[in-house]
Amino acid sequence: MKTSASKVGRGKAAHFSGHETFPLRQMWLKKAFDQAEEGGLISKSTFADENAIAEFGVGKNMVASIRHWALACGVMHEVDDGFRIASLATEILQDGGLDPYAENPSTAWLAHWQLAGRCFRSTTWQWLFNHVTAPNFTRQELEEPLARHARELDPKHRLSATTISRDLETCLRSYAPRAAGGSPEDFAEPLLGELGLLQEVHKGQYAFRRGPKASLHDGVFAYALVDFWDRTAEGQSSLAFETIAYAEGSPGRVFKLDEESIAQRLIAISDFTGRKLEWTDSAGLRQVHRKQLSGEDIKNMVRRAYD
Repeated sequence: MKTSASKVGRGKAAHFSGHETFPLRQMWLKKAFDQAEEGGLISKSTFADENAIAEFGVGKNMVASIRHWALACGVMHEVDDGFRIASLATEILQDGGLDPYAENPSTAWLAHWQLAGRCFRSTTWQWLFNHVTAPNFTRQELEEPLARHARELDPKHRLSATTISRDLETCLRSYAPRAAGGSPEDFAEPLLGELGLLQEVHKGQYAFRRGPKASLHDGVFAYALVDFWDRTAEGQSSLAFETIAYAEGSPGRVFKLDEESIAQRLIAISDFTGRKLEWTDSAGLRQVHRKQLSGEDIKNMVRRAYD
C-alpha cells in the first residue's frame, strides 16, 4: 500500500481527525476498494452522496471513517477527479488477490506501517510509536506532550484538547480494544488489535509489547526496511544496525522489536532477498548493505509475505 511521503513524519500537516472516532475494522479497506470502477478510480461522490449509507452498509459517520482509513492506509490517494487505488492495494484486496478479506496478519502489519511509519493523516500513530518511551502510560498523560508535538509541526494550527484526546483514544483502542463498550461496534475487533503491539495492563493504563513478533513476516519487515531506507537515506549503499533499530520511523521502533529479533531478521533477509540486502557483522560494525532493487523486487517482498 502506498502513499506519498517526505522525511519521516516531518514536513506534513498535523492530522488528528477523519476517523470519526472509529478504529479501523477488518473489512473496511475492502469496502472502500470495492467501490473502484475499471481503471481503479473512485468518484468523490461515492463517500458523500445519499446512496453511500446503503452502498457501504454502515452509518454516515462510518462511511467518512472508511474513506479516512482507505487514504491513511494507502489503499487509495486523492486525484483531481476522485480517488485512485494504489497498485499494491489492488494486488492484495482484489477478488482472488493476496488477501481480499484482510484476514492475513501481513495486511494488518502493512496498515500499521503506513500509519506509524509513513504517517499520512495519522500524526498520533506516528508520534505514539516513535516518541513515547515510557514503560506505562495513560491517555491523559499523553495528551499534553502530543499537543506540544502538534504545535511544533504546525504552529499556526490551533487544535482543541478534545480533538487531541479523541484521536489518542481512537489510536489506543485501535491496538488495545476496550473490554466493554456501549454498542456492538465497541466489541468488534479492530484490524490492528491482532498485532499485539499494545496492551491495557490496568484499566486506562497501557504498555507497548516489545520483542519478537511471530506474525510479522520477513517479507513485510524487508518491505518496511527498504521503504524507510528510500525515504531517509536514499542513495546510501549501507545502513547501520542502530539506525534500523532505533531511528525515528525505523522498522525497529515502529514494529517494537528488540535488538536480538532485529538481528535475526536482518540475517534472514540476506537469503530472503537473494543477497540484495545483506547483513554484515565484522569488527563490531553491524550494518546492512544494499544492491540495486527494482520495483518488482520490492513488490515480491510483499507477495511472499502471503505465501
